[in-house]
Amino acid sequence: MDERTCDVAVIGAGTAGLAAYRAATEAGASAVLIERGPGGTTCARVGCMPSKLLIAAAKAAHAARNTDLFGIRVAGVAVDGRAVLARVRAERDRFVGGVFEGVEALPEAARIAGSARFQDRTSLTVGDHTRIAFRAAVIATGSSPTVPKPLRGLGDRLLTTDTLFEIPDLPESLAVLGAGAVGIEIAQAMTRLGVRVTVIDSGDTVAGLSDPDLARQAAALFGAELALHLGAKLESATREGNGVCLSWTDGEGRARETRADKVLAATGRSPNLDDLGLDAAGLSLDEDGMPDFDYRSLVCAGAPILIAGDADAWRPVLHEASRQGRIAGTNAAARAAGRAVETPEPWTRLAMVFTDPQVAVIGVPYEADAADRVTGAVGGAAQGRARVDGANQGGLRIWAGRDGTLMGAEMLGPAVEHLAHLLTHAIGDGKTARAVLDQPIYHPTVEEGFSTALSEITHSTCQS
Repeated sequence: MDERTCDVAVIGAGTAGLAAYRAATEAGASAVLIERGPGGTTCARVGCMPSKLLIAAAKAAHAARNTDLFGIRVAGVAVDGRAVLARVRAERDRFVGGVFEGVEALPEAARIAGSARFQDRTSLTVGDHTRIAFRAAVIATGSSPTVPKPLRGLGDRLLTTDTLFEIPDLPESLAVLGAGAVGIEIAQAMTRLGVRVTVIDSGDTVAGLSDPDLARQAAALFGAELALHLGAKLESATREGNGVCLSWTDGEGRARETRADKVLAATGRSPNLDDLGLDAAGLSLDEDGMPDFDYRSLVCAGAPILIAGDADAWRPVLHEASRQGRIAGTNAAARAAGRAVETPEPWTRLAMVFTDPQVAVIGVPYEADAADRVTGAVGGAAQGRARVDGANQGGLRIWAGRDGTLMGAEMLGPAVEHLAHLLTHAIGDGKTARAVLDQPIYHPTVEEGFSTALSEITHSTCQS
């Protein structure tokens, strides 16, 4: 067995792992990067990018079918499912190829292929070929789709985001379990590409929204395009003919059945931690096998080991994984050198859903009747630019402290991916509603919707 020694061992060459390796070496540490495969990052390979490629195709089909509002007549719109998925895979492979090129540009001696397993708090093995003694380690092993127990016997009729984009053609029908970000994005895209879709979720909201009014609007908007069942419980799933049969109970306790060609499990992802030997590393683990770690420094309790990205399940989105990787790599190098670690404040929370209309959840979570805040709201129906574009749906809720300092928001509407960034940065900078109102907003833009909501906040704070 090859015996190696390094300052920092990074397990996983995804978004967080690559950022951790680079930060550690930039801090002067000797580091190795361990990857068991398939690599290419979750985002590029099975997450953000292929799903957005599917959404882009669905957007084109939907736009072509809905031009009458503008006096434009388009006839004979047809969806070539094989061509749609071929482009998804081709562009996906290009994104993944770019990641691999970046990995291959790293020193060959620093890249080790295989599955890592801790032997104790300062050493690990990779497969049966390498033993590494380290001064600090970073766990950046990513996550895998969670498959609810009733779905596990469906074989190739079960899809996850790891397999969805490999199917050769669009199914005629699809059942989606989960109405969160991934589930509702894929469900709406498939619907607009001509697939008959049913979505089943045990919760009472969709797309991660908490504000009751926005959640109701979202359920109505998405439910107008596809069969959306909230408050439902999946009882069983069986193979039937060439498809599947799902038995479930609706929100009123009635037994229901759904038949579809395929079923997509979109109920979240779980950290890839099971095979790492965390007990041997001396980490303090909870009942689910998750290590106890500080969410600011990312240092785990019990050993010189840090955790970053989807592996820690704290904020499993790419921009957070990249930042956590940098923090973990920098702090791992510090631990290896006997220096103090950094404890930066977390970024303002930002989560988006790329449906139509889009959704964003920002900052401090929604709380009904919170005494420490005031809320400004605006509906999307009358918003000028949105109405021009025929996209006047949804609304915006912003909450602030009693002194007007912005705290959080939820959005449902057009151009939310851009609006959300503006508000996230304002919250991160500690700005008040008045300070944002004092900045120019060009007319006519959807950003003008901010003015109404922010004016409500400033009026309320002046009255209190």
